[in-house]
Amino acid sequence: MGSDQHPDTARMAAALRAAAAYRPDPERPPVVLSLPFDGPWLAVNSPARRIPSHGTHFLGQTYAIDFVAVDARGRTASVRDWRTVLATEPAERFVGYDAPILAPADGWVALAHDGEPDHEARRSVVTVIPYLFTQAGRLRRGLSAVTGNHVILALAEGGPYVVLAHLRPGSLRVAAGDRVMAGQQLATCGNSGNTTQPHVHIHVMDSTDILEARGLPMAFRDYLAWPQRGKGEPTLVSQGVPGHRQRVEAASTR
Repeated sequence: MGSDQHPDTARMAAALRAAAAYRPDPERPPVVLSLPFDGPWLAVNSPARRIPSHGTHFLGQTYAIDFVAVDARGRTASVRDWRTVLATEPAERFVGYDAPILAPADGWVALAHDGEPDHEARRSVVTVIPYLFTQAGRLRRGLSAVTGNHVILALAEGGPYVVLAHLRPGSLRVAAGDRVMAGQQLATCGNSGNTTQPHVHIHVMDSTDILEARGLPMAFRDYLAWPQRGKGEPTLVSQGVPGHRQRVEAASTR
């Protein structure tokens, strides 16, 4: 993200070294956001489980979290057949595909990138493992080959900045410089960039230059959270971070 979508090798290497040396401040208060969607979604790769949540501080991902939409039965896709086990699948099969992605806070658009294609989804080991070996190649094609279509929101002058990534091509409703309000639709969920199935990736950082940015802690306000094991009623969370594979939903309709 930022102006340099194709960083040179030396800058990339420097960013990797800086990320490896980064140690976040555990006492820093979180940036508090609203969930960027309506309906039930599953939290994956949560910082409630580990930090850095995605296994690296690189690209400002220290406190990143992924959300995958689910149906009333907790399924991410309504279809399961031989392709689910042995091949790739159309992104359109998934509950979250083309679901509205909403602004998680008031602010303005610092950057909006479109034009990255959606690709086939992958649920099986047969397709996921080979895909993992293509990540370095995508990064060499530019940062947007990893983030896909994305929006960066500035919450105040000089930050913090919120990234929403893997959006559907052609779905962006905002452009750089636009003012936005919390709950306003920014785009829809897609399968662009480095992703195996449609989901929205969100993280907070201290710069619009994702290569140089450091991740900042975040939390979400006013959401329902279902028990992570077994059945039960949801609890209302006034502020918190969803656990890994916890189903959550905004507490009120916006």
